[in-house]
Amino acid sequence: MAHAIRIHAYGGPEAMQWDDVPTPEPGPAEVLVHHTAIGLNYIDVYFRNGLYKAPSLPAALGMEAAGVVKAVGSDVRSLKVGDRVAYASGPIGAYSTDRVISADRVVRVPDGISDQTAAAMMLQGMTAQYLLRRTYAVKNGDTILVHAAAGGVGLILCQWAKHLGATVIGVVSTDEKARIAKEHGAAHAVVGYEKLASEVKKITGGKMVPVVYDSVGKDTFAVSLDSLAPLGTMVSYGNSSGPVPPFEIAVLGAKGSLFLTRPTLATYTASRADLERSAEDLMQVVASGAVQIKVNQTFALRDAAEAHRALEARKTTGSTVLIP
Repeated sequence: MAHAIRIHAYGGPEAMQWDDVPTPEPGPAEVLVHHTAIGLNYIDVYFRNGLYKAPSLPAALGMEAAGVVKAVGSDVRSLKVGDRVAYASGPIGAYSTDRVISADRVVRVPDGISDQTAAAMMLQGMTAQYLLRRTYAVKNGDTILVHAAAGGVGLILCQWAKHLGATVIGVVSTDEKARIAKEHGAAHAVVGYEKLASEVKKITGGKMVPVVYDSVGKDTFAVSLDSLAPLGTMVSYGNSSGPVPPFEIAVLGAKGSLFLTRPTLATYTASRADLERSAEDLMQVVASGAVQIKVNQTFALRDAAEAHRALEARKTTGSTVLIP
């Protein structure tokens, strides 16, 4: 018998229940993974509250975990029992002690990277990878703007962008988070977003920035657009404050022929080749020490509701891991 945190209806943290579930059997192209650490991400909140819909209910939450292969399907040749692995992809179901997942969605974890680090870095780290390397290819000398700079993705973005030679302006909600962001690569930290565009103008000498990475959504969308240089790229990759409301597309032209994209990790890692390249790039930069994954909070899996409350209250920094 396995255990899982599942929702039987959409709602607040109290909607999550600790359920007994049968230990699944892998299909021909699947592996059974015994989880040792599970990553907590804001997308889990969206699936819990119904902003994103689960395929069916009840449903286990979670997109990301690390563990050990316990069984392999008859057609699987790339993995074997005992391999240390990690993943960060759908379908949801990582909030469990054991689960089956398609073998082509799983990557091996190299020696030198712990299970907790692997669980914390896959979704957030590969998100940072595609944002910095593909959505807008950050280059030496760029000045970029990163919202939620002390969060899980934010801290990775700050460190990795600095490693690439960029100057990072981090946006945070408190002085303490400003300190954390600056300790992890941000050259500047702006507390609050009410006067963000004027702060960016001051920092850049009026040039503004070529790209904004915005995971906050509704509350920061307008000020993010105002912080961009002409032909700048607005990357809206999350909505922790709520979805961005509809707006007149002509605004992009009026503000300098701006580009707007709403990317997802699922698209950028849809093929096995893209997944492997993204994971390899991430693991290399982590192994080199240029990017450190900060697991600043851990909770027991059965206390996932407490973890969600802390995340939604913005009481967390860096990454959070659930331990089965």
